[in-house]
Amino acid sequence: MAMNLKISVFFRAIPLIMGAVCLGFGLYVRGMGIGDGYVIAGNVLISLTAICIALFSTAATIIRQIIKRFNRADRIFYPLLGYAAGIGTAACGIALFSSGGTSADYVSGNVVFGVGLVACCVATVAVSSGKFSMIPQNSAKLAYGQAVSGGYSKGTYGVYFAVPVICAAIALVRGAFLLAGGTTPDFVAGHVMIGLGLVCASLIALVATILRQTENQFGSRERWRWSVMVGVLGTVCILWGILIMNPYSAAAVAPGFVLIGLGLICYSISSKVLLLASVWRRDAPLSKRIPMIPVMTALSCLFLAAFLFEASYANTNFFVPAHIMVGLGAVCFTLFAIVSILESGTSKAQS
Repeated sequence: MAMNLKISVFFRAIPLIMGAVCLGFGLYVRGMGIGDGYVIAGNVLISLTAICIALFSTAATIIRQIIKRFNRADRIFYPLLGYAAGIGTAACGIALFSSGGTSADYVSGNVVFGVGLVACCVATVAVSSGKFSMIPQNSAKLAYGQAVSGGYSKGTYGVYFAVPVICAAIALVRGAFLLAGGTTPDFVAGHVMIGLGLVCASLIALVATILRQTENQFGSRERWRWSVMVGVLGTVCILWGILIMNPYSAAAVAPGFVLIGLGLICYSISSKVLLLASVWRRDAPLSKRIPMIPVMTALSCLFLAAFLFEASYANTNFFVPAHIMVGLGAVCFTLFAIVSILESGTSKAQS
């Protein structure tokens, strides 16, 4: 798909619209009642807005390069916007779970903290995409390992790569710490935090692919390794969610289904890694079909949410995952916009 100004506005609008959906729906749920379920679902939905903002930063960073309007102010503003959303959300999460309030504040605070870490990883995708226009040029004009001009310094490369690694480590360590706590709130928050850590780990693959292609260090031997890594992480997340719900327990319903949703987000991330790998130094006609992956994951989240909403009438344990799954579906659809932008940028360079 060729990118023009009207289409670029549309793709930049998608993350903002989905962010507004998460924020509005979260505020609505948060104000519906005073029960723990309303608090947890509302807080988590509101926090997912941060990921949409960070994805908007990524979309704008890449699009403005494709339409030849990228400038120094863009290079600074959009990543800062993404990091502000991520750090602010993580700080809110810490304030919630350390406030000594209700168990709902404790559970939602930990999850919000993990969502903030994911948003910081997405913001790193934005900042590492500041030289995205070099990727199709390197693919078309340079041999493997040939030196590039205007790339990132070793220090900058290392810092960008380290951010999602550190965020993933923090989320996984925090998740393990919570699971060792032994209480029901620890059980719920710990499992979700592990899932968010796996999402952060999936974003390591995306950042690494962007950086290595920008520096012309992306070799044929690693072409599919990052994609496989993300696919494995998503599968682990989904299987983990299924396993903790078998046998059934009331405490496992919410984290189990949320883990399944986070696994679908990993699959959505894999579409971007797969696309970049597919078009690197080769013709890939089927790459135009890759944007369908996040569309399918978004629909999966929304259909699953519909079933959970129906089940929640008979069993209130399904209330929280039903609402959160809607927000995860919104994030998946936002990722569709990003992979479509990547497809446009790479295919335009090849044509």
